[in-house]
Amino acid sequence: MNILLTGGTGLIGRALCRRLLAEGHSLSVWSRRPDEVPALCGAQVRGVAELSQLDGEHFDAVVNLAGAPVADRPWTAKRKAVLWASRVSLTEQLVQWLGEQARKPQVMVSGSAVGWYGDGGSEPITEQSPARKEYTHTLCDAWEAAAKRVTAYGVRLCIMRTGLVVAAEGGFLARLKPPFKLGLGGPIGSGEQYMPWVHLNDVVSLILWMLQTPECRGAYNASAPHPVSNREFARQLGRALDRPGVLPLPGFVLKLALGEMSRLLLTGQRALPAKAQAEGFNFSYQRVEEALAAAVKAN
Repeated sequence: MNILLTGGTGLIGRALCRRLLAEGHSLSVWSRRPDEVPALCGAQVRGVAELSQLDGEHFDAVVNLAGAPVADRPWTAKRKAVLWASRVSLTEQLVQWLGEQARKPQVMVSGSAVGWYGDGGSEPITEQSPARKEYTHTLCDAWEAAAKRVTAYGVRLCIMRTGLVVAAEGGFLARLKPPFKLGLGGPIGSGEQYMPWVHLNDVVSLILWMLQTPECRGAYNASAPHPVSNREFARQLGRALDRPGVLPLPGFVLKLALGEMSRLLLTGQRALPAKAQAEGFNFSYQRVEEALAAAVKAN
């Protein structure tokens, strides 16, 4: 297939490009840093700064993963504007451009996050579960709404509500490992909040499955079948690193330091990939101890 990607230079995007290239697909990446695309995504991958550079070219599929990191810094008004522009506004621009092309792609896979559900407490969450109205839901819901407009052009749409991605390099694990290696890691706040984790390899496989399965459409939870509490995640990460992983980080410290963004760490979702599993997708990493062991070993 000839595939257009956004967010191709990010954690998931880079891994996806490697897999797609290995399978013989042709790739173009819309990026703010097009000159860096071949080095980050593969020498055969074309980087473009403007969609207009692709006018008239036919793409079989689009994978829309763009979005500024949501947990990099506190959610000031300025930062929220960046998060909105990099997700909602960019997706609106992408869909508008696709609508202007004579030949439309067959399918688009578009990013979202389990944050769409808001704080889910300890209740199991499937794609049928309602959302709690808070900032993460507002952002993700607008992001998804922008993507849904592509269906008006006859494009099959899959939305991927991704959990916390476990990877050997990069992602949230890269920030957790240093304190854990020093014996300073442990549960955050009460430690009872659920962490809907997923291994990077399974995210990439899920995207490929969505692209290649004509029956797939709508929203899918991209999270492993067995989410765990923050306390259990800390215990398993400590075990993988041969460190204790029991030193708690009080919730009030995070609230003082991060403000509203502290909810990302102090709340969670017990998200289950009910739809993907019902439709035949199999996760290679179903248990967090397997995923963490693989990520630590590969690093």
